[in-house]
Amino acid sequence: MKRRRAYLVLALLATAAMASLLLSLAVGSLALTPGETWQALWRGDDGMAAEVVRGLRLPRALSAFACGGLLALAGALMQVLLRNPLADPYVLGISGGAAAGALAAMLFGVSAHFGLQAAAFVGALTAMWLVFGLARGDGSWTQTRLLLTGVIVAAGCGAAVALMLSLAPDQQLRGMLFWLMGDASQAGDPLPALLILSAGMVLALYFARELNLLTRGPLLAATLGANVARLRWILYFLASLLTATAVTSVGSVGFVGLVVPHLARLALGNDQRLLLPAAMLAGGALLTLADTLARSVIAPQQLPVGVLTALIGVPVFLFLLARAPEVEAT
Repeated sequence: MKRRRAYLVLALLATAAMASLLLSLAVGSLALTPGETWQALWRGDDGMAAEVVRGLRLPRALSAFACGGLLALAGALMQVLLRNPLADPYVLGISGGAAAGALAAMLFGVSAHFGLQAAAFVGALTAMWLVFGLARGDGSWTQTRLLLTGVIVAAGCGAAVALMLSLAPDQQLRGMLFWLMGDASQAGDPLPALLILSAGMVLALYFARELNLLTRGPLLAATLGANVARLRWILYFLASLLTATAVTSVGSVGFVGLVVPHLARLALGNDQRLLLPAAMLAGGALLTLADTLARSVIAPQQLPVGVLTALIGVPVFLFLLARAPEVEAT
């Protein structure tokens, strides 16, 4: 019965994900009916509707879905690995590194989309390298050491971001602030993010059994045959790569990686074989819907998608805290 319920929840989440993508293709300054959206998506004509749907809305919707899935999957992994219910994809300072890299590129006049993405990705990887390198200390690291080092690196990146914002000319400031708050309009080609999301999900599911053991504690997991040290290394770097890819594509979008894994855990329990794909689908649907609202609620103006995810995430997380005084990650 539990297995049947879990499959039903996954089917509903998959349906919600498809519905969010179709809604994002139909809603906008040029409103389309479901039939018109379907024709524009699959027919070979070159009308305005086809150009809007295939050329503008589809890449943006797929990018938003991929990045929401990346953040939710990374958050679910971090909450298990760090055994901390407040862990999210940004806890190791990766978002701060990406922001510092992207804003530095903007400050030096880089305007090409690929250049900004490359700078953000280099910044994210640099932050990850600093955290893991500094956290080793005497040759080993623990969850506490990683968390503390991530907080310090994030604080340093935040100071660098504040300095660059204070030095930036007025004409660049708005673009910098939009990037910091999350902006899916500049996401670009969604294929790399979708490929990394697919590969990350396959790899995470491969280690799902060992993650289930790790939720019972590292000592018990090692006793039951899990290679805890190898598992942590692989999945920490996987979570970092997922986060870096998402932040590079849409900027810093908060609360998706924190709230969505908790909601999936309430619906399905703590079996990682079910929780990980559920979190990915729910995160993708949530960010797609948030981006649809961001570009349509006060059209033609656009809102930063990170603002809407925060407005959604704050009351949801407070609701979770009200239901259970101690929200557990394991």
